[in-house]
Amino acid sequence: MSLSFFAPCPRGLEPLLVQELQQLNAQYIKATHGGVAFAGDIALMYRANLHSRIASRILLKLNQAGYRNEDDIYKLASRTPWSSYFTPDHSIKVEVNAIKSPLRSLEFITLRIKDAVCDYFRDLMDRRPSVDTAYPDVRIYAFLTEFEATLYLDTSGEALFKRGWREDKGRAPLRENLAAGLIMLSGWQPNQPLFDPMCGSGTLVIEAGLMAANIPPGWQRPFAFENYHGFDKTLWHKILNDVKIDKTPRALYASDISAHAVNDIAHNLERAELPFAVAFEQQNVLNAMPPGENGVLVCNPPYGERIDVTTSEEYSVFFKQWADHLKAHFSGWNAYILTSDRDTPKYMRLSPSKKTPLFNGALDCRLFEFKMVQGSARKEKPN
Repeated sequence: MSLSFFAPCPRGLEPLLVQELQQLNAQYIKATHGGVAFAGDIALMYRANLHSRIASRILLKLNQAGYRNEDDIYKLASRTPWSSYFTPDHSIKVEVNAIKSPLRSLEFITLRIKDAVCDYFRDLMDRRPSVDTAYPDVRIYAFLTEFEATLYLDTSGEALFKRGWREDKGRAPLRENLAAGLIMLSGWQPNQPLFDPMCGSGTLVIEAGLMAANIPPGWQRPFAFENYHGFDKTLWHKILNDVKIDKTPRALYASDISAHAVNDIAHNLERAELPFAVAFEQQNVLNAMPPGENGVLVCNPPYGERIDVTTSEEYSVFFKQWADHLKAHFSGWNAYILTSDRDTPKYMRLSPSKKTPLFNGALDCRLFEFKMVQGSARKEKPN
């Protein structure tokens, strides 16, 4: 039976998610702002949760209708067959998002949907589910446009960027699905060296390692669908058994000026259980030398102590020094830098060969590509 799904993802990565879903043989794929709609069977939903490196969740579409007021949305939720998926013994959480909805209070709509679900079970079983906004068993999502409301059941549970390997996120972690997207956008191939000289807790190199080893991002975590009615345990185990880990050693390198960050990456690498070693060390990025004649450098530069700067002026000086270091020592490498500061190329006095708009949460960022050729790519005029 064909089911309808929606997979939200970091804004800017929708084309990569489309490619993933195509590889999983999803049907009726349609990218929208902030996610991708698609269709398929239960097996596809299992595989999408397990294998998608880009999706934030896999939402199962349950019901849809036009509306004019909050009562219409209550009625829509009341006639949705919740008992086909879970029981009143499960705790629930309702979240509502809207674009151009004429209704003023999303909080009130959230309350009305919650009431409808509870009334549904009370009428059917004389019991109602409890509400747990922190760790619910069931997450229900509603999306409102100007004239239409859609209800979804979350099949993932915790967001899919929570892979299960991270022990310490540090002060400003890069979400794992965005990190995976950066690796994909860089065009890196597992037979190339990859280096993150400002690695923090190691998200980028670990995501690259998981890709190279063919380890699914959901390999170490549970999913909400495992607790829903109709869960096919035999099918799920078959999908897990189809995974083939590639233990070929890879050239992955990471460094950071922070001893705390280097300690974090050591623990996270151990938890990620990569079948090969990742080389990492504590060092200043301005002293970092290339681990090969050519390769891919990917990083999300921090602001503050991890690059030993405290002011905006020092920040621009740092990037100029780093650009000089890259030109002097990283000829033949392609560098990819994710930052919310669009003046970064100006600071570096380099012209990016490509700039890709991305969002790190709500932060509007750019992924700048610099092809490092010694003594070239110098900017004559700032943009």
